[in-house]
Amino acid sequence: MTNGDEQACKKVDAGMTRVFELFGKRWTGLIVSVLLQRAVHFAELRRAIPGISERMLSDRLTQLAGAGLVVREVDAGPPLRVSYRLTEAGRALEPALKELGRWAELHLPDGGGCPERFRG
Repeated sequence: MTNGDEQACKKVDAGMTRVFELFGKRWTGLIVSVLLQRAVHFAELRRAIPGISERMLSDRLTQLAGAGLVVREVDAGPPLRVSYRLTEAGRALEPALKELGRWAELHLPDGGGCPERFRG
């Protein structure tokens, strides 16, 4: 094995790079975790994630839709309402996100303050 081959093998995995390009952005994982529960309207989603601005939520939803993880649906009005749901690819994230949640429970200090019976 040449030195160049060795360096190529030590690089970060391309799949992990793509995952963290999307999920390394603030709010993305929280949006997906809310949508794993059910399809929601924009306003519900914003209320479910304290601190996120409308603009940021809109930007993240656009990115998730572009990645094929979220579908935007316009509900017949009046009033006109937009809802979001996960695609099959988005729903396939559930086992990985649940495992990350379990890992956080074991290895990260509790900062939420929600009683365990209310945590999903």
